[in-house]
Amino acid sequence: MPPNRMRTGARPAHDDADRTCLPAPKGSLAALAGSRRLSGASPVGLPNTDLMTTFERYVFRRLAAVFLVTLTALAGVVWATQALRQLDLVTAKGQTIVQFIGMTMLAMPFLALAIAPFALLIAMLVVLNTLSNDSELIVINASGASRSVLLRPILVFAVVISLFCASLSLLFAPAGLAALRDEITQVRVDLVANIVRPGRFIGIEDGLTFHIRNRGGDGQLEGLLMHDERADDIVFTYEAARGQIVEAADRTLLVMQDGTIQRRTRATGSISIVRFQSYAFDLSSMVPTDTVATYKASERSTLDLLAPDPNDTYASENRNRLTAELHDRLSQPLYPIAFALIVFLFAGEPKTTRQNRHAATLTALVLAILLRTAGFGILTLVPGLPVARFALYLLPLLAIVLVGWIIAIGRKPRWMNALGALGERIGDRIEAIVARLQGHQQGGTA
Repeated sequence: MPPNRMRTGARPAHDDADRTCLPAPKGSLAALAGSRRLSGASPVGLPNTDLMTTFERYVFRRLAAVFLVTLTALAGVVWATQALRQLDLVTAKGQTIVQFIGMTMLAMPFLALAIAPFALLIAMLVVLNTLSNDSELIVINASGASRSVLLRPILVFAVVISLFCASLSLLFAPAGLAALRDEITQVRVDLVANIVRPGRFIGIEDGLTFHIRNRGGDGQLEGLLMHDERADDIVFTYEAARGQIVEAADRTLLVMQDGTIQRRTRATGSISIVRFQSYAFDLSSMVPTDTVATYKASERSTLDLLAPDPNDTYASENRNRLTAELHDRLSQPLYPIAFALIVFLFAGEPKTTRQNRHAATLTALVLAILLRTAGFGILTLVPGLPVARFALYLLPLLAIVLVGWIIAIGRKPRWMNALGALGERIGDRIEAIVARLQGHQQGGTA
């Protein structure tokens, strides 16, 4: 073949006609590479900036899609469990389901902040394993391309998630929690006027229970029963045909009409009954006098943590707790980058066997979880040991520097190879157990 034909990459026409190939899946790396060749671009084996840019966008889109699905699913599950904790309090106020959802959704930024790094971890493991299963990582490796082709979109996406976490940590999460605290405080302030619901026995506080048969549109209570056993020696039971909660002389009163008061002595069991035409029961002690919410450390703005009000009693009594919260917010955006590098180190290489892929996935997952768990552990030490706040930054930064250095030199140290071998043995043991269980199930079915 003439040299000029070798340089231009031209091929005889019958080569394409005689060669039959299965079509590559739409959106896959093979399809992307094929489209470039048909358009006259260089083969995959040659440096091709356009192809690499296309591949980076391809990886970034897949990461974004899996991350959003994972974040939505995890946040939904966690939100449901947290919302149930406030269900009794909110429904006691007689609110609709829409109002209930609106209140509990205020905690969603805080939940998303806690979940986002783990959603990134899962998204990267899913995408990299999919690329490996589809032999796309092998194609990139065989083309002679640098690992940076895969690392660049992963790092860009990790930085995006870090910025997302920073916005949640410094702004949206504390604002949402503060708004939720305001709503809960308002619910508790209005609790006495709204807690009496027809057909239900409602405990206002320990030892005091309300029940009514019906509630009119004007607030009139019908068929009222109130049982008060808060005193150590006497139990009171109030029954009235009608009643109404009124505000008078800066006091909250339950005015009952046409009823009886049953008085029972605990020691002797003797009972006395008094009839009345009108009787006022003071509910003021059950109404919170302070309608201003007291915000916890996680519910305060970042500026408030930096410069707390000197007249704030909570801030003056919990200075170390506010300091721990501030440094925790500033350090949280570092974890997505650390997670991304850990996953890339173990799962970013082409794997020839399924066992190797499973071992890499398991090792990356365990190391990332241990890293974040260590961060939570350090956070609990900061209020009692303020100097430990520096470890909140040192831990993720050390992971970033160490893993980044290993990726840069392209050679894993011995301890990491030993860790990978341990992961392979654990993965093999898990697969053997699963296979044995499946064999027992098939034998039982037969």
